[in-house]
Amino acid sequence: MPSRDFSLHGAIDLGARQAAARKQQERRAQGGAAPASAGGGQSAGGGQYVVDVTDETFNTEVVERSQAVPVLVDFWAEWCGPCKQLSPILEKLATEAAGAWILAKVDIDANPQLGAYMQQMGVRGIPFVAAVVAGQLLPFLNGAAPEAQVRQAIDQLFEALRKEGILPEAPEGEQPAVDAADEPVLDPARQRVEDALQAGDLEVAKTALDEVLATDPRDPIATQQRATVVLALRVRSLDPERVLREAAEKPGDVQAQIVAADVEVMSGQAEQAFERLVAAVRVGAGDDRDAARKHLLSLFDVLAPDDPLIAKARRALQSALF
Repeated sequence: MPSRDFSLHGAIDLGARQAAARKQQERRAQGGAAPASAGGGQSAGGGQYVVDVTDETFNTEVVERSQAVPVLVDFWAEWCGPCKQLSPILEKLATEAAGAWILAKVDIDANPQLGAYMQQMGVRGIPFVAAVVAGQLLPFLNGAAPEAQVRQAIDQLFEALRKEGILPEAPEGEQPAVDAADEPVLDPARQRVEDALQAGDLEVAKTALDEVLATDPRDPIATQQRATVVLALRVRSLDPERVLREAAEKPGDVQAQIVAADVEVMSGQAEQAFERLVAAVRVGAGDDRDAARKHLLSLFDVLAPDDPLIAKARRALQSALF
């Protein structure tokens, strides 16, 4: 979910981390070891505006680069279903921005130092996106969100940075050039979906997605979009910390576990959510057990159909039922 405060007051200064990394490289060089490469790998799907960043290249590709252009850092992992929803959105928007900002992708499993650093910042789950501007790190997005919400959050971020004088004002009336021939032609219902998501109107988006699925019930993209929109509607007024605390205090309350699972999936912790609901099925009985089972199945639609977490949860559910 997007952060509400985009001020850099209180942001994390990465200068100390950068200095420590440089000293470590110097010690490696003095010891005869080859220093880590400063170059970052270009992401296969994002072109020149998306880079894969490692423990060794973070300071060059993120901290130093942020002195010239804002960098959004996407912390992700292969096992994270919501990451697979958010990352393509970020890559698409980075490509559209054409260098106005850069997307840096960090696989926390392959880069344990950055994963540990993320945890030190108090981040409890992925996907997590940080904005780095002029060497200052600002928590930005927690969990997955529809494209319209992500787009709006990025616009709000840069607007706030311009108001603080950190970024220059955009030229009045300037809009990125778009070739109309490259724009896909959508049927009316799908166009209403896109328009509603762009406007952040989740209720209208849900209604339009119902129309799409009435015509093609097996549409995987619309199914996943609808599940994500419905989930966002359910959790948008909740206090995540309170929900998780109540679930911990009432382990036998199936409804509390269901709500907590919603919060966990939306914050990028689908595996924990699935395990929570499987446990509720295992110890529950009657209507409570069936409610937990049905809710678990409904949450599968938020992830891509081939996500390995779904297969794992299905096996666990089968074991809990029989």
